[in-house]
Amino acid sequence: MGKGHALSDGVIKKILLSYTYVAIWIFLSFTVIVYNKYILDKKLYNWPYPITLTMIHMAFCSSLAIILIKVFKIVEPVSMSRDTYLRSVVPIGALYSLSLWLSNSAYIYLSVSFIQMLKALMPVAVYSIGVLLKKESFKSRTMTNMLSISFGVAIAAYGEAKFDVWGVVLQLGAVAFEATRLVLIQILLTSKGINLNPITSLYYVAPCCLVFLSVPWIFVEFPVLKETSSFHFDFVIFGTNSVCAFALNLAVFLLVGKTSALTMNVAGVVKDWLLIAFSWSVIKDTVTPLNLFGYGLAFLGVGYYNHCKLQALKAKDATQKKVQASGDEEAGKLLEERESEVVAGKRNESQD
Repeated sequence: MGKGHALSDGVIKKILLSYTYVAIWIFLSFTVIVYNKYILDKKLYNWPYPITLTMIHMAFCSSLAIILIKVFKIVEPVSMSRDTYLRSVVPIGALYSLSLWLSNSAYIYLSVSFIQMLKALMPVAVYSIGVLLKKESFKSRTMTNMLSISFGVAIAAYGEAKFDVWGVVLQLGAVAFEATRLVLIQILLTSKGINLNPITSLYYVAPCCLVFLSVPWIFVEFPVLKETSSFHFDFVIFGTNSVCAFALNLAVFLLVGKTSALTMNVAGVVKDWLLIAFSWSVIKDTVTPLNLFGYGLAFLGVGYYNHCKLQALKAKDATQKKVQASGDEEAGKLLEERESEVVAGKRNESQD
């Protein structure tokens, strides 16, 4: 009786911890998105320099990752040759810098709610690029689902009250670059047995991003900042914003490490709905019924996509267990045969 009660307590504790990790990730992701919008929006903090903001994040995250790995030795750096770094990490860093630059730029032109609706296209982009790069196999049922997601987002875009073409182009570009980065991580890193957690990812990728971002920054934002004599670096605003960005990376590590990537996808859907509600009720962004109807369709498509991924993972896991079980059974039979041979040999010796 006591043993069963202890087991029940253990299960409850595990469930509570999982929900805690989900809640932390949702809170930090929510905070970073709203904070970035606050800084970049001309009607709020009025600091429309997305490249500079992203560079501040990358400089802070690089420094902290180096300290955590080199000084405190919290995690071990991955053994990686110079050639592997140049061929694998640098392209991923370039794509990541473009994705962050464009997604942060979109906050200047679009509402938080509409950006979250456009982000529903991420599974479409990841699957399409995966098929093009031969990482995913083409399936008509999956592509039909991708088209339904795209159709839902198109309806949401049509119903957007403050539609801005340039803002949409920036956000779609960010989705495309991020999707390509995710597929290339599988091709260039995971396939080679290189697995990076968020701290080691920042350690290797953030400095690379900083270098790539410095090129457009010199030509696009530096001349404007130079002329703005009234500008002063607000350590409180940019410091806390950078801390939130770094904490979000750690939260991803906790969430995926302690639960699963699928849990993160489901939590992401919850976060998107919360952001839409926050954008409408607090920031006072206009959310139309057509917005919600379109995003609702896209949401169903994304939900079905996650369900299919879960079923595929379960099927793969079941196959692996079946292969392992059959292997164990064969090993057992061989062991029995050898034992019987040994026994027979001993009998023959005793008879002689």
